[in-house]
Amino acid sequence: MPADNLPVSSPAVGATADDRGQPSAGALLALSPIDGRYVKACSGLRDIFSEYGLIRHRLQVEVAWFKWLASIPTIRELPPLNADDEQWLDSLVSGFDLANASEIKAIEAEINHDVKAVEYFLKKQLARRPRLAPFQEFVHFACTSEDINNLSYALMLKTARTDSLLPAVRTLTKALTQLAQKTASAAMLARTHGQSASPTTMGKELAVTVERLNCSTKDFERLRLKAKFNGAVGNYNAHAIAYPELDWPAACKGFVESFDLDFNPCTTQIEPHDKIAEYCQILARLNRILVDYNRDIWGYISLGYFSQRQNAAEVGSSTMPHKINPIDFENSEGNLQLACALLSFFAAELATSRWQRDLTDSTLLRNLGVALAHSLIAWHGSLRGTRKLELSTDRLQQDLNSNWEVLAEAVQTLMRKHGLEQPYEQIKNRTRGQTLDQAGLHRLLDELDLPKDVKDRLRAITPATYTGLAEQLARSLTAD
Repeated sequence: MPADNLPVSSPAVGATADDRGQPSAGALLALSPIDGRYVKACSGLRDIFSEYGLIRHRLQVEVAWFKWLASIPTIRELPPLNADDEQWLDSLVSGFDLANASEIKAIEAEINHDVKAVEYFLKKQLARRPRLAPFQEFVHFACTSEDINNLSYALMLKTARTDSLLPAVRTLTKALTQLAQKTASAAMLARTHGQSASPTTMGKELAVTVERLNCSTKDFERLRLKAKFNGAVGNYNAHAIAYPELDWPAACKGFVESFDLDFNPCTTQIEPHDKIAEYCQILARLNRILVDYNRDIWGYISLGYFSQRQNAAEVGSSTMPHKINPIDFENSEGNLQLACALLSFFAAELATSRWQRDLTDSTLLRNLGVALAHSLIAWHGSLRGTRKLELSTDRLQQDLNSNWEVLAEAVQTLMRKHGLEQPYEQIKNRTRGQTLDQAGLHRLLDELDLPKDVKDRLRAITPATYTGLAEQLARSLTAD
C-alpha cells in the first residue's frame, strides 16, 4: 500500500504521546523523530500540517468559496443560502474527522488528484441535501487547484503562527527575560575574541538576546501572508467567460480578505510564495538568535558560571557519573540548525517557478510543518535548559579577581581626559598580554602622572564594579 494511503491505525500515523509525555508504542516505529521521540513538543502542529490537516483546510476553502458565490447577486443560478444550509456547510468543516479524510484519500487513490478528490467529496455531501443538490457544479467553480492550495497553506501558516509558534517563543523569551532581570547586577568578565575584556553583567548579556528575540518576534507577528484566487493562469479566464458582467478581481479580493489574508492581484497559476519565503526567513533569523544563545550558555556552563539544577534520577554520562551535561542546549542547537537549513532552503526555492507553473513547490510546501516542528522542539529544549540554570556568583567573582588587567581601559581613558601623552600606548606597553592582580595595577597607577583624586578613584575600582551601565541596560531592556 502506498505511503500516502496508510490506514489510520498504522503506527506511523497513530503515533502519540501518553499523559506523561512518553511516546506510545506506535511512536517507536515513526520514521521521523517529530512523530516519535519529540512528538510531545510539536504535537500541536499535527492537526495543521499533516495530510489530514491539509485536506481539512482544502475543504474549508472549497466550502467558503461555494458560500461566497451564493452571496453574489450576479450569479443567479446559485441562489442565496438560508441559515440552515450555511450552518450545515460549516459543520462539514468543523466536524471533519479522520474518517472523512480517509474517504477523500480513497477518492484520490481512484482519480489520482488530491484537490479534485476534495471537490468530489464535497459534491457527494451536497448530493445528500435536497436543497443544495442541484447546485453541486458550483463547487470548485472557475477554480484551479492552486487557488485552493495557496489559500490553504496561507491559513495553515497563519494558524501555526498564532496557535503554536508565537506562544512558544514568547514563553521562552519570558523565561530569558526573568533570568536577565535576576542576574542584571551579576558582574561578569566579558570575552571578546575569546579573550578577557571589560566587565559586563550576566543580565545585560542575556538582555541582548531578549531584545533580539523581541524584535524578530514582532517582525514575525506583523508579517501579512498573501493569497490569490484568479484561476488557471491568473487571468480569470473561466470567471469572465461565465459572468463577464461581474467584477471578478473585486469579488476574489473580498473572498481572500475574508480570511484576514492580503490579496495578490497579479500572479501566474501560483501565488509566487514571496511572503511564505519571508515567513521562513524571519523564522530562520529568530532561530539563529537562539543558536547564538544556546552556544553562549553552553560556554558559560563550561566555565562554571552556571550550574544546572540536578535531577536525582537522571544520568549525565554512561561512564562518568559526576557529569551533568548541557544536553538541553545541545539538543536545541541541533534542531535549530536543522530547522534553519530547511527554512533557508524553502525561502530560496519557493520563490521560483518555471513559466506559469511547475509542481516543484508542491512537495516543498508539504514539508513546511517539518521545519516549524524542529523549531518548536528546539524552543522547548532551550526553555527546559534555561529553567534549570543557577548562577554561580563565586565563579564569576573568581574570574574577575584573576583579571585586573581589564581595568587598563579605565586607566588609559582617564589619562586621555587629563592630557597625558600617548596614554593608550603607555598602558599597552605595561599590560598587553599580561595578567595583573590588584597590587600590580596599583603599582602601575603610582607610576602615572595623574592627579591624586583620579588615582584614588581608579584604586577604588575593581573588575566587579567596572561594569558601566550594564545593570541599567539589563533592567531597561527587560522592563515590562
